[in-house]
Amino acid sequence: MAARYETVIGLEVHVHLLTRSKMFCGCATTFGAPPNSQTCPVCQGMPGVLPVINRRAIELGIRTALALHLRINPECRFARKHYFYPDMPKNYQISQYEAPLASDGGLEVEVDGATRRIGIERLHLEEDVGKLTHEGGVFETATRSLVDFNRAGVPLMEIVSRPDLRSPAEAAEYLKTLRALLRWLAVSDGNMEEGSLRCDANVSLRPIGAAGYGTKVEIKNMNSFRHVRAALEYEVTRQSRALDQGERLVQETRLWNPEAGHTRS
Repeated sequence: MAARYETVIGLEVHVHLLTRSKMFCGCATTFGAPPNSQTCPVCQGMPGVLPVINRRAIELGIRTALALHLRINPECRFARKHYFYPDMPKNYQISQYEAPLASDGGLEVEVDGATRRIGIERLHLEEDVGKLTHEGGVFETATRSLVDFNRAGVPLMEIVSRPDLRSPAEAAEYLKTLRALLRWLAVSDGNMEEGSLRCDANVSLRPIGAAGYGTKVEIKNMNSFRHVRAALEYEVTRQSRALDQGERLVQETRLWNPEAGHTRS
């Protein structure tokens, strides 16, 4: 039976930059250091402290942007993104939104012998958040949660693709190609198991031949190429079945559960 729906996927890739110090302070970025041993009043958000931007992070961002044929914007601007969560001690994240570092580029990806150009909407810089460890299971069943602020403030580069990807296989190949480029540029080590490269996906379906987009669902918690492909394949199947049964999809964020092999709200 011919497919009734076209898959539309966009990826948001978060990349740890290879800098010796954090984005806005002088703390080290060494992976695996003892918990909370690489923090200071700046990355802890203490009153009266001021951030100083990491020049090396800007240089690595520009290097990546040029390799992806992005337009370097004459002005980029940082802003505070306010939210309240235990992994961000300041209760805000310094990021870029209205004026990113670079925009409007692309990356060529080869799948099944054919090469396609995947558009890249923007590249911006921000600081990472801390790391939560839930003892005894996931958050809902944990006996207690531990927080490590070593990662808070580590330079993070976010590369946002356009919704040009048309299959889970193509999305996984895009991610592999992008990681290979980042490693070749010596911008990031790209170790997904250490969190140096993380990926969120926006997935929707639309009838074959339709011009508009369907209801978008964001998928998080994918920490390997295999999990990215498996999560997207599951989500495409879930949405397709729901549409066939006349259900109305809702825009939401879902987490991939690799043990159970499904996404959940």
